[in-house]
Amino acid sequence: MDWDAIVVGGGVAGLVAARSLASDGLRTLVLEARDEPGGAVRGHTVAGLRLDAGAESFATRGGAVKALADELSLPVVAPEPVGSWVHLASGDGPLPRTGLLGIPSQPWSARRTIGVLGALRASLDLVLPRSADPATLGALVRQRMGSRVLDRLVRPVVGGVHAADPDDLSVDAVAPGLAAARSRGSLARAVRSMRASAPAGAAALGIDGGMHLLVDALLADLRARGCEVRTGSTVSTVSPMSPATGAQPSDAGWRVLVTTGSDGPAPESAPRLVLATPGAPELLGLPTGDPDPGAEVTLVTLVLRAPALDHAPRGTGVLVAPEAADVVAKALTHGTAKWAWLAREAGRGTHVVRLSYGRAGAAVTELPDVALALRDASRLLGVPLHDDQLLGSATVRWTQALPRPSEAHRAVVAAVRSAVAELPGVAVCGAWVAGNGLASVVPDARAAARSLV
Repeated sequence: MDWDAIVVGGGVAGLVAARSLASDGLRTLVLEARDEPGGAVRGHTVAGLRLDAGAESFATRGGAVKALADELSLPVVAPEPVGSWVHLASGDGPLPRTGLLGIPSQPWSARRTIGVLGALRASLDLVLPRSADPATLGALVRQRMGSRVLDRLVRPVVGGVHAADPDDLSVDAVAPGLAAARSRGSLARAVRSMRASAPAGAAALGIDGGMHLLVDALLADLRARGCEVRTGSTVSTVSPMSPATGAQPSDAGWRVLVTTGSDGPAPESAPRLVLATPGAPELLGLPTGDPDPGAEVTLVTLVLRAPALDHAPRGTGVLVAPEAADVVAKALTHGTAKWAWLAREAGRGTHVVRLSYGRAGAAVTELPDVALALRDASRLLGVPLHDDQLLGSATVRWTQALPRPSEAHRAVVAAVRSAVAELPGVAVCGAWVAGNGLASVVPDARAAARSLV
C-alpha cells in the first residue's frame, strides 16, 4: 500500500479526520480538488486586512470546536455584546439576545420586532398544553408561538444561517436537543433550558485573528505529523482492491485515481479511506441518491472608510426577511463591530462589512456586485455609503457549503451511512453528512477517523 490512510476532501472535516488518523501514527494523504485547502473556512486579504472568506464564527454547543482550538493553541474570543437586528418589510428591529435560531426564550422581550400582538400570541406558548411535535422547525414555531415569530425572527435567522426555509428543515437537524427539551411543552422554556445548559458565554465564538487561522494551524499540525496535503488533486474513481494471498478480506484496500495539474491520472492506495466530500455516493457507486446541493452563496466583503459606522448602528449585523423586497442580500455582518480584534487591526473609522447573497429555492434575479452590496449595506445599516469610501472589496462564491438538512437530505445521508458501514476501511464525514457548522462537522470527522483505527 502507498499510504496507511487517504482522505478525499481538504475542508475542515478532511483536515480534522487526517489529524486524528496521523495522531495514531498512520501515514496519511489528503487530496483536495481546489487550489487551497480549508473549504468554507479559508481566508483572503482585502485592503491589506487578512479576513475570513467563509465562516467567521462557530457554535459553542458540544465544546468540540473550542477543544480543537485549545489543542492547536488558538486564542478563542467572544463577539462584542451589542446584539444584532432583523430587516423586515415593515421596518427594522433587534433580534432576541437570548434565543435559538430566532426563537425567543422570553417572548415579551421581542415585542419591539414582532409587535405587542405578536408578543401576546408568542406568550401563549407558556400555557398551551404539549402537543405532538410537527415534522419541521417552521411548523413547530408556528404552532407554539405564531406566524409573527416565524416570519419576523426565525425565518430571517434560518435563512442567514442555513440558506433555507424553516418549513423545509427538520427540528432535530437544525436544533439538536430542542425536541427533548420540550418535556413540559413550552418552546420558550425549552430554549431557555438549552441556553442555560450551554457553556458560559456567547452561543457563538471566534478566533482572535479570524477563523481561517484554524485551517493554517491544522495544516501546520499535519505537516509536523508527516502528512501530505495535495491541492489541485481531483479524484475521479475509487475502487476496492483484492486482499493479498492468505490475508483476511478485511485487509483489502482501496485504490484512488488522482489527477493533479496537467499530469495524467495516477493511482494511490491505502487500507483506509475517508471521503470528506459530498461526491462520496457517486465515487462509491452507491444507489442512494445525491445529498442536497444547498444554495449557492455569494459573499461580498467591503472595507470602508466610514466613521459614521463607529457607533455600530445595527450591532453586529442584520438578517433580512425574505419579504423585504428593498434589499437583495439575505444578511449583513458588521465585522469590525462584531470582533474587537478586527476593529483593532482596521483602526478607528475603517470598517469591514460583509453581505451574503443566495437562498435555497430562490431564483437569482440580480448577481451581486460591489455596487449592489454598497446599496444594500446603506439600507441595512441606515448610513449612506458611497464608492469614494471603498478601500477594497472581494467577492467569493460558495457551492455545496450549506446543504439544507431537509427530510429528503437526511434520508439520503442515512442510506449512505448504512451502505458505507458495510464497506471495510471506509468512512464519510463533512457538512453534507454531519450537518452545517463546525460544531457538527468537527466531532463527526473525529468519529469517522476513529472508526477506521
